[in-house]
Amino acid sequence: MESIMTKRNNILGLIFILAAVLLTAGLSYGLDLEKKVIKTKLKNGLTVLMLERHLSQTVSLYIRHRIGAIDEQNGQSGAAHLLEHMMFKGTTTIGAKKYSAEKIILDEIEKTGNLLDMEKRKAPKSDQKVIEKLSRRLKILQDEHKKYFTPNEIDRLYTENGGLDMNASTGQDVTTYHVSLPANKIELWARIESDRLLNPVFREFYTERDVVMEERRQRVESDPDGKLYEQFMSTAYKIHPYGRPIIGWEKDLMNLSPDSVREIFSKYKNPESIVIAVVGDIKPQETLKLIEKYFGRIPAAKENKYLIPEEPQQTEERKVKVKFDANPMMIIGFHKPNAPAREDYVFDVLDTILTSGRTSRLFKKMVTDRQIAKSVTSINGIPATRYPNLFTIFSQPRHPHTNLELEEMILQEIENIKTSPVTSEELTKAKNIIKTEYIKDLDSNSEIASMLTYYEVLLGDYRYISEYPQNIDQVTAEDIMKVAEVYLTKTNRTISVLEKKKD
Repeated sequence: MESIMTKRNNILGLIFILAAVLLTAGLSYGLDLEKKVIKTKLKNGLTVLMLERHLSQTVSLYIRHRIGAIDEQNGQSGAAHLLEHMMFKGTTTIGAKKYSAEKIILDEIEKTGNLLDMEKRKAPKSDQKVIEKLSRRLKILQDEHKKYFTPNEIDRLYTENGGLDMNASTGQDVTTYHVSLPANKIELWARIESDRLLNPVFREFYTERDVVMEERRQRVESDPDGKLYEQFMSTAYKIHPYGRPIIGWEKDLMNLSPDSVREIFSKYKNPESIVIAVVGDIKPQETLKLIEKYFGRIPAAKENKYLIPEEPQQTEERKVKVKFDANPMMIIGFHKPNAPAREDYVFDVLDTILTSGRTSRLFKKMVTDRQIAKSVTSINGIPATRYPNLFTIFSQPRHPHTNLELEEMILQEIENIKTSPVTSEELTKAKNIIKTEYIKDLDSNSEIASMLTYYEVLLGDYRYISEYPQNIDQVTAEDIMKVAEVYLTKTNRTISVLEKKKD
């Protein structure tokens, strides 16, 4: 699956979780993470975070790679997401019946698939007879290959051993694998996950590529939200890879090869780019020994510096219109600094003031009072956190009102923010909402592991989160006016609208 993970959602989740951890331990002091989390760096550069929580005899295990869609080569969009799918296909020992024999047929499948792709790329001059011949050959090989492996072995191993919450996701910044298990199954997890990194076998490549292409058709080509979002992002970002869809452009997906996937895999198996979190009923010393035993075998690698092109400053308003057989909707976005810049905290507070709850400014005006919108939501930090991102507002007009009416009202409210300071009541309320959300609905080993790995892998230190409440408390009404004045400008914004196709 692909994912969008914003900083604020993570922060809110972690703050609550950390509070819950401390309460559970019967302690009254603040967010003193340093005393709770054990951080270790293995000799090969892999980072391990461990947190004891003896609420139940379970453990949640997260692995995050600081490699995502933005690390793909141009023309190979979707490779990171496809790799995530391929990592569930087993290893030379997991799912294999006789790998030495299987390898021979896998090589034949790849050779045939590459020839088939090459012929198709010649279109419109491709030879249809050659395509048909290679397609038949590929199908025969794929059927023959089924004799050599057992599918879904990783899933079976986890499920039969009590695994829950097993999943993976690919984002713009990171790729994540996680599962929760009985505490006495940590070694099973370490054996499976380290083997995936050391000895993966990319079985059923062409079948899985077709699965991803169908996923794209369902989630983008046939989905108005997906279609609008993709057009919005590719308009807002002209150079930086944040403008590319995680799932990949259709033309790139069609041409992805096993080599494309191996290339992105070579980046993210580097231990320096990996953070593991183990949270739950653990004995840290024993757990660390297991992790060192299995993950310590991954060879250290030189840290490669990949050049990610910087997005030039936007100098004029950008607009894009999407025609679709669906109700109208719109997105407005403004470029802004990413965490840990101070402006990012200010945008978190502004986000809450504008659309958090029924009495927030935009929701009250557009949905409740004027009833011109079915919904309005703002999000700080789209699409990810590693690089400067966007403050975005999503809205849908209520029939018979239009996107233009929504745009005018949203932009007018932004002008109000620039010229009149938010009241102390609004500011206090927004900060209280953020703090209240800490304790609303999160209290799980899995969420703790998720948040710890997220900030460690992205910002290099999970303790960044400890200072978040204080930074939110320091946001002033003047700060909000200032960021609005600097960033919420016409020349810095992108507006994407979806309008219903006319018959």
